[in-house]
Amino acid sequence: MIKIVALLLYTVLLVTVIRQLPLQQLLTNNHTQHMIFGCTASIFCLWVFRTGIYSGLDVHFLWLTALTLILGFQWAIFSSALALISITLSGGESWSMLGINGLLSCALPITVSYLCYSLSFHKLPRHFFVYIFVCSFLTGAVAIIAKMFALGGYYFFTDQYSWQIITDNYLILLTLLAFPEAMLNGMTMTLMVMYKPHWVFTFQDKFYINDK
Repeated sequence: MIKIVALLLYTVLLVTVIRQLPLQQLLTNNHTQHMIFGCTASIFCLWVFRTGIYSGLDVHFLWLTALTLILGFQWAIFSSALALISITLSGGESWSMLGINGLLSCALPITVSYLCYSLSFHKLPRHFFVYIFVCSFLTGAVAIIAKMFALGGYYFFTDQYSWQIITDNYLILLTLLAFPEAMLNGMTMTLMVMYKPHWVFTFQDKFYINDK
């Protein structure tokens, strides 16, 4: 039952987001096409390489914080959905878990990332290093922590695994994943804002460089 509810909620989220997106731009603008499908291919490749002992308790890098900062919230939801569907089609995920994975593994980290960016933008000094270390580095770690705790909680509350199994075989890996995930997102955004700032939806020189 919970899988059906999750699938319905994820479908509603996708439909709501897609209705607000300029899809005509995706069909006619080469730059938009390259950005969306390039980012989708990147996270698909990252998500293919995963490991785990118990079914469903797989670990892999997310890169969803960088995706959110580059594309913005709505395009990030769209891009991650394409990647998730592709992973599911390739057999990396179960179709029955599409709604759960969409909400907890995609929408949740993206929402956390965008909320952290928004709070930083409005509450902290708009400085280049704040953008890199807070919005990219620290938020990348927070996003993967939120995702793994949420997914672990799902398996625990649905009685699929005991909390001991979840902590010993899944959550314990947070100590190994949080810092590399933070580095991956931080390094990505450092290179992007240095060499291709016009490709980054959430970064503008007038806020982070010129407004001093």
